[in-house]
Amino acid sequence: MKSLLPWQGLMVLVSLAGAIGVSADEPKLTALNIYPPEINLQTKEDLQRYIVVATRSDGVTLDVTSQAEVKLADACARQEQNILRPAADGQTTLTATYAGLTTSVPVVVKDSAAERPISYQLDVMPVFMRAGCNTGSCHGAARGKDGFRLSLFGFDPAGDYFRVTREIGVRRINLAVPRESLLLEKSIGSVPHTGGKRFDENSEYYATMLKWLEAGVPNDAGKTPAVVGVDIYPPKTVLEGTNGTQQFIVRARYADGTDRDVTSLAVFITSNDASAPIEPNGLVTAASRGEAFILARFETHTVGVQTLVLPAGMDYTPPAVTGNYIDQKITDKLTRIRMLPSGLCSDEQFLRRATIDLIGLLPTEEEYAEFMVDSDPNKRTKLVDRLLERREFSELWAMKWAEVLKIKSTNQVSAKSVYLYHTWLSDQFLARRPFDEIVRELMTSSGGTFIAPQTNFYQVERDTLKTSENVAQVFMGLRTQCAQCHNHPFDRWTMDDYYGFAAFFSQIGRKPAEDERELVIFNSGGGEVKHPVNNQNLTPQFLGGEQPDVAGKDRRAVVAEWLTSPDNEFFARNVANRIWQHYFGRGIIDPVDDIRVSNPPSNPELLDELAKKLVEYKFDFRKLVRDICLSETYQRTTARNDSNVDDEINFAHGNVRRIPAENLLDCIVQATDGNEKYQGLPLGSRAVQIADGKASNYFLDTFGRSPRETVCACDATTDPSLSQALHLLNGTTVNSKIASGGIVRKMLAAKKTPEEIIERLYIRSLTRKPTAEEMQTLVEIAAKGETPTAGLEDLFWAVLNSREFLFNH
Repeated sequence: MKSLLPWQGLMVLVSLAGAIGVSADEPKLTALNIYPPEINLQTKEDLQRYIVVATRSDGVTLDVTSQAEVKLADACARQEQNILRPAADGQTTLTATYAGLTTSVPVVVKDSAAERPISYQLDVMPVFMRAGCNTGSCHGAARGKDGFRLSLFGFDPAGDYFRVTREIGVRRINLAVPRESLLLEKSIGSVPHTGGKRFDENSEYYATMLKWLEAGVPNDAGKTPAVVGVDIYPPKTVLEGTNGTQQFIVRARYADGTDRDVTSLAVFITSNDASAPIEPNGLVTAASRGEAFILARFETHTVGVQTLVLPAGMDYTPPAVTGNYIDQKITDKLTRIRMLPSGLCSDEQFLRRATIDLIGLLPTEEEYAEFMVDSDPNKRTKLVDRLLERREFSELWAMKWAEVLKIKSTNQVSAKSVYLYHTWLSDQFLARRPFDEIVRELMTSSGGTFIAPQTNFYQVERDTLKTSENVAQVFMGLRTQCAQCHNHPFDRWTMDDYYGFAAFFSQIGRKPAEDERELVIFNSGGGEVKHPVNNQNLTPQFLGGEQPDVAGKDRRAVVAEWLTSPDNEFFARNVANRIWQHYFGRGIIDPVDDIRVSNPPSNPELLDELAKKLVEYKFDFRKLVRDICLSETYQRTTARNDSNVDDEINFAHGNVRRIPAENLLDCIVQATDGNEKYQGLPLGSRAVQIADGKASNYFLDTFGRSPRETVCACDATTDPSLSQALHLLNGTTVNSKIASGGIVRKMLAAKKTPEEIIERLYIRSLTRKPTAEEMQTLVEIAAKGETPTAGLEDLFWAVLNSREFLFNH
């Protein structure tokens, strides 16, 4: 075989949709805001920080807290720089004026003379969190540190109280001389401490701990108000130039209706130190151009806000908004980050891209000829509509969901069960059944795994906790596994959430059928999940929601109805995100099954709109796929311009994507007219149709076919490897298909010239004709073969080994 041909002609540069030029008008200030939007002060010691933010017409935000003129209407509160404290009960208004703009927020003061007693859970536990004492690298480790252990991120306050106050007596707590308590001395570094100094003696953290010690380390007498939500301000930030700053403030809301400024107690994290580094007090300083997500964690809640950093003085002309609602949301984001989209791809590129993405196959020579001569301006729309009606579209999506549903024969799941399960799933997509109905039937199924194949969902996984984890990850994109042992460090899920959700699946009954290979799934009506900390039975509770009435009901039916409800914020977003990922190579949230506050969407407005459309379409896959494929965003060329050359998350250009393993093998078989035999399927079947995840071959395994061992979307991969390159070069797959298909021999027998054969091979494989330069070179190479057949088959082999063939572009 000859060496690989260079990848030529894959991407064609097109004119930019917009141009960077001099703006006609300088940006002007258009809005002035005070955050938080209302201020409530309760008790004598309460305080509330505020910030004043100005917004320009180009979206840039300015922290003008120190420059604005800020006044209180009357004296029921007193002002200390940007902090308000109570003075007397009453109501007033805080007004800010800057550059001719004025805004105001209401201020309410209650119980200004009352003193709130020190609280272990409300005051002391947050200090442990802020100082890093209960993190995994410190005393929150499984075995603690230096003989002292705290629950990770404070998931067990009662246990922590015992360990702090009772475990080793006076060594940790000295009630006679509180300042000499080891708990304080180590924190301020006055005695050796492996964790080093955590705070200063003149800090509010020291004052809080000392006050608690001086009060006799009291535990809370009753249940303290739970934190029901945390807000971070400002809600959006766009910084321009380097060294621009923005102060963030955080406020907690409690179940008793009160709120509290917890800026000094929150833990701040940035997702991008290179663009938006953040100080412990919440001050962000603009650095290099980019995007960051600023996170604030308080108690069990994590919230975040997107922060953009733009170069100073960048002249920019926004691109014209064309296309559908998807393009509108994409253009809005690109405008905010001063980026220009690439132009549209050619008809040849679109034909190949859409066909592979929609049905997992290549366009045929006939389809190519028909599409290229079609002068109808709506021919791309007609193509997408035709492909959506193909059986292969349904089979492709059945395969994709079979991967995360782990449809695979094992020691406990028979091959017959797997075949019936996969057939049932394929039939649902072929029947165009709404996806929410499919999920509800799957989760509420009862009966034998042969008679009702969807019940195999509960045969594939029999562990209650694993089942709940799988449901959360597959259908909502939530990885709750962390909360099994401790509160989630970067999301809102607690151990109560984890075990409360698992309780929905604790009454699944399983018994053998007459056929030993079959299992009968039913609602047993009994069985509970215990919390590992207090050993108490957990009441079933929706993730992030209420505790429904499950008395006398099949708990699975209750949770399935909630899960697929249009009101469930997770379900539609997760499904829409997975669909998007298939057509762009990455999700709006990526990975698609790791949806959490600390892994935010790159374009939240777009994801919300896609989810809204999916609900509006009653979860009809095809309608949302049609919107995506007919958007200009999907049709953009993979060629990048100067403004988006480094962009990977904003979909300003098309992405070059390796064709997935099953689709790639099907494309090789199709291009060569070869054949491949798969276990359990007749000759001529496609790899996409394989029902059993256990049935595979070396090619599929090497090119990243999902082993279907977990529900993680990452199990199916398109990452390149040395094994793939070696198999293409030296393996039997491509050679055997060229030989068995005999395409070149048939064309030569039909008296086709080398030029005609090369052109047809290019169309069959690459959906384009070779350029004149390529044709001249290829004819010369083919002529050097031992025979005309050998020379042309060598060329065919090289084309099938080229990156242009292996990648969708």
